[in-house]
Amino acid sequence: MGLFVFLPLVLPLTAWPIARLAEQHLHPRAATWLLSAVAGVLAVCSTLCLALLMVVGTAQLPGNPLPDGWSDPEVREAVPYDEVAGKAAIPALIAVLAACSRTAWRHHRVRRRAERALAGLPATPVAVLPDALPYAYALPGRRNRIVVTTGMLAGLSSAERRALFAHERVHLARRHHRFLLTVQLAARANPFLRPLRTAVTYCAERWADEEAATAVGSRRTVALAIGRSALISRGAPIATLAHFASPGPVPRRVAALLGPAPTGRIWPPVFTTVGLAAWTAAAGTTVSALSSANSAVTLFLILHAATPM
Repeated sequence: MGLFVFLPLVLPLTAWPIARLAEQHLHPRAATWLLSAVAGVLAVCSTLCLALLMVVGTAQLPGNPLPDGWSDPEVREAVPYDEVAGKAAIPALIAVLAACSRTAWRHHRVRRRAERALAGLPATPVAVLPDALPYAYALPGRRNRIVVTTGMLAGLSSAERRALFAHERVHLARRHHRFLLTVQLAARANPFLRPLRTAVTYCAERWADEEAATAVGSRRTVALAIGRSALISRGAPIATLAHFASPGPVPRRVAALLGPAPTGRIWPPVFTTVGLAAWTAAAGTTVSALSSANSAVTLFLILHAATPM
């Protein structure tokens, strides 16, 4: 294992350059997929790294239920600084699992609470709530629905309402809540992945903005609707549910819509700034995955050899 077991903890730093560059130079759809995949893989690898370190650390604790052979010097030598790293990994992994579980549970609870609140309304794709507070968001589930209040509709023109509904329909059709939940969990697993969470949140909104502009036939109308909604909206009940007035930030989204449409580029050219950043992030992700796999296999073989038959 050696120092390779620590690499997945710090390799998320290689994804930092691509976060902002992907927002600016890739199509929002491609950027959302790329950054979400990188964040997910790096989060899994860093969590696996902590789990491997925890095994070595737990075996050193008195009274642990693990086989005695797992605390032999030969096993501990597989991890550098095993006295410190092994024991420090125990509370770190517990904190990661608790944070991820709390995020996933809150996402599930908010969705179920919202579905129960809409149970008495007609089973239509759009649920209009008689509420003066202006907000609108996409609620995925067995029956995908757009939740919007009368307060939000009252603040928009008819064309801007069409833009709002088109935007939220894209969120539901493209399953953007899955991307948002993935990067939320990734950021909980490794704080170094927080820039990717912010970038994916923005790119998912830009993706919906662009497809909404195509649907209504006017980029300016969508830009106006976003700006006006941001001034009056309260937003969605949780960060993992996409919503029209998400501060992505709003000025950048409006400026992008008032400019030319983005190209459909999936992967940037190699010899460009964004291309080099993308390949750096891909290399870091690959090395992280290989390091995790190598460490897991190595530790398995060592523990298997140390376990009395």
